[in-house]
Order: sequence, then structure tokens, then C-alpha cells
Amino acid sequence: MRTYHHFRQSLVEPGSLVIKLYRSDGNIRSYIRQIARPGSDDVIFPGEEMEPEQAFRVAENHKADGESKPVFVELAEGVDWHPAWGKLI
Repeated sequence: MRTYHHFRQSLVEPGSLVIKLYRSDGNIRSYIRQIARPGSDDVIFPGEEMEPEQAFRVAENHKADGESKPVFVELAEGVDWHPAWGKLI
């Protein structure tokens, strides 16, 4: 089972991936951003909204490219965690 971390600004270091889950037209949508280095803007990766399952796959694939940092999840108001996505700690 994949493990993800609750997004807390104080825990996230530059280069970390954050999956943001939010409601759009009654559906749960998501996007991934990579936390910027100081003095830079965050990068939206891959640049569009997507289904949550796709976001988790993209984040895991990106992480597999040598990233050892945890993947963080930010839940917008009204979004509940679904256990099928993995474990959220």
C-alpha cells in the first residue's frame, strides 16, 4: 500500500511533490505541484487537472525517477480521503 503525508508547509522541503485534491463541478479533481526552491515559483506538473488516481500514478512515476522525498497530499475543504488511494499519515 502506498503511503502519503498530509501537506504541512513546515514539513515540505524544496523539490517535494504535492497532490492537491479539490472539488470541481461535484467531482474530485487534482493536480500535482513541485515545491520550488527558494526564490522560484512552484511548478505545476504535468500542467493540468486530472482524476485523483492518475495524479497518484504520475507522482509515483516521477518519484521513481530517483526522488526519495515523500509525496504530500493537500485536501481542499469538502474532500475526504479515500482508502483506495493508499495510506495518509
